[in-house]
Order: sequence, then structure tokens, then C-alpha cells
Amino acid sequence: MQGSYAELERNMVETMQLNIQSFLVQCEDNSVNETHAHVENSVDEMRQKIYSLLAEFENSAIKENKEELTLKQAPLLSVINTCIRHHIELLRVYEALRKVKDRTELSLITGYKCQDKIQQSEIYMNENFSDEVFTIQGKSTHNVRMSSDSKTCWITAMLVLPDGQFLVADWGNHKVKLLNQQYQVVSHCGVSAQSICQITPSEVAVTVDDWINTHEVQFITFNQSQLVTGRHFKLQHSCYGIARHHGDLFICSGNALFKYSLSGELVCKLYEDASGLVTVYGFAMSHTGDKLYITSPSNHKLYTLARDGTLLAVFTDPELKYLQNVYVTPAGQVLVCGMLSHTILQVDSEGKRKLVTLVSVRDGVGRPCSVCYSSTTSAIIVGLLGDDNIMVFRVE
Repeated sequence: MQGSYAELERNMVETMQLNIQSFLVQCEDNSVNETHAHVENSVDEMRQKIYSLLAEFENSAIKENKEELTLKQAPLLSVINTCIRHHIELLRVYEALRKVKDRTELSLITGYKCQDKIQQSEIYMNENFSDEVFTIQGKSTHNVRMSSDSKTCWITAMLVLPDGQFLVADWGNHKVKLLNQQYQVVSHCGVSAQSICQITPSEVAVTVDDWINTHEVQFITFNQSQLVTGRHFKLQHSCYGIARHHGDLFICSGNALFKYSLSGELVCKLYEDASGLVTVYGFAMSHTGDKLYITSPSNHKLYTLARDGTLLAVFTDPELKYLQNVYVTPAGQVLVCGMLSHTILQVDSEGKRKLVTLVSVRDGVGRPCSVCYSSTTSAIIVGLLGDDNIMVFRVE
């Protein structure tokens, strides 16, 4: 395309030069006594030829640019159409799930179909948008303190639910709080959660750890804005970051990453790092399950592992100190909290380089512990240590 455009441009210029040179020779050969009117006619004729050449050149260039633009837009249009298709299919499954919510067997089958469709959509987005950089467009703060809270909030984890509501783990007040889409507390349950992960469209699992004797995984169901605690299982080690992939739970102990079944059976130890006090803390996974992201607060590092625990990448940055939680958006973008650097960074999906420092102390962020992204509100939500407010950053 570029070759044909350059050749057309060169031919047009050469033709124009030949016409100008021909006109100059013609002028030199004319007799000195040639009338002024005749010269004017020749100039007008030449001017028209030049205008004609320029018009032809412009029309050809426009046509060429349109063809080039059409070719460049084709992949984008394909992505847009695929996203629309996934969106329609998700809406259909969601509506079906609502219709059979009171019929246990059908609800279970539809729930699995919904999970499968969500995973397909997330994989597609991860393959196409994982390194798309966020830009901050505005911010707001929202108070999540309840009248029954005895201490300042300590938001250690957040999760966006399928209906656009949020769960926040307020470890300081030993509560898991449910927020609506306007970031208002509408319900809670008394659980001292460190981290949260989605199990089914209506169930989550949280790690419960008091840093002394209590180490367990608690399951919580939610229905019509009510949170209900269900089964739980105890662990023989501390528990912080947690994530689910298919039928497995991945749990960070502070120095190791373990894989468990959903029933609480230990499958294996995937990774261990004894180089510091807290080296395996926050945890997140790519939606395909092929990359595991671990924060190491003591070493100020982000580790990226393969699904078998093999170390793939180590990331450090002067603007990232004492890492807390790491979060993967539905599109696969990786967000990391630096508590002592007062920053949220976006890192590439390979876990090798910084894409952008999204927010910092200049934006009013102090000691961020948790982060999540809502596609419903197009916002990054940040939970803080020792602050009753969460911060909401509108993004594009």
C-alpha cells in the first residue's frame, strides 16, 4: 500500500515538473514582440493544468488513504463484533439464571454454563486487551464505615460481583461488607477476612487469619443483598491471598503458595520463598490460569509463575514499595498496590515491566492495601490501611 502511494506521488510530481519545464522553454522561444494577452493565456492554461494535476493527485491520495484505513479497521471491527457477541451471550445466560434461581438442579446447571461463558469472555479479553493502559479521568471518595464499627477501616481486599456490587474485607472491624453500585454499605457479615475470591456467581471464599491461631477458609453466599456464612475448613498454616481456578484453590501462607481442592484437601505446595519475613502474600491469576502473580512485601517484588510453580519473571520498581495485593481485571490488565510507596501500578501481563503509575500520594492515596476494577462503572477502586474511605478513580 505504501509502495503504490509513493509511486503515484512520484509520478504526479515528475509530470508536474515536465509541464513546468515545457512551459518555460515555450516562453523562451516566443518572440519578444509576443503580446501580453497571449502570455496571460499561456499562464492561465498552465495554471489550469497544475490545478488539474493537483486535483487528480488529491483524489488518488484520498482513495488510497480510504483503502488503507479500511484495511486497518478490519481487525478492530472484528474485535468489536466479537465483544458484542460475547456480551449478548452473557446477558442471555444471566437472564436464564435469574429465571431458574428457585429450581436447584436447573440453577446449578445454568450457573456452570454462566461460569463457562464468563471464562470464554475473559480469555478473549485477556488475549486482546491485557496490556491496554488505563488513564485516570477523575476521582471520588466514599465512606464505608458503619455505625457499629469500633475501629478505623482496614480494607485488605475487594471483589466486584457479577451484578456490579462489591464485597470489601474490612479486617480492622472483622467484617465483610457488601456495597451497592453507588459504593454504599447495604449488608455485612462478621468475618475477619484477609482476601476474597469468587467461587460461583452466588458464592465467595475468604481467607481468615488473625496472625496468631486462626487460619481457615470461610465460604460466604449472597442472595438479595444478604451475606450468609456457610461451610469452612481449617489450615495448618497462615493464609492471606486466595484465588480459584476451576476446581482448585490457591492460597498464600506468607512464605509459600499452596494448592487445595474446594473441599479443603491439600493438593501440593507450588512455590516457596524463605528469603524474608513475608515473601508470598498477595495473589492473583490470569483468566487462562497460565500465569500466577505473587506479591513479596519484604522483598518489594512481584513474582510471575507458570501454573506448575516455575518462576517466569521478577518485577521491581522504585515506585513500588512493600507490595500488598495484586489484581487482574476482566481484560487481563495487572494492577499492583505499593503500600509504603503509596502507589498503584499497572504492569504488563508478562509481569516484566511497568506500563504506568496509575495513582500516587499526589492523588491523595495513602497506604493502599487493595485494588479492583469495575467494568460496570469503568472505575478502579482502592482500599486503604487505616482509612474509612475507599477511593474511586474513573478510568478510560
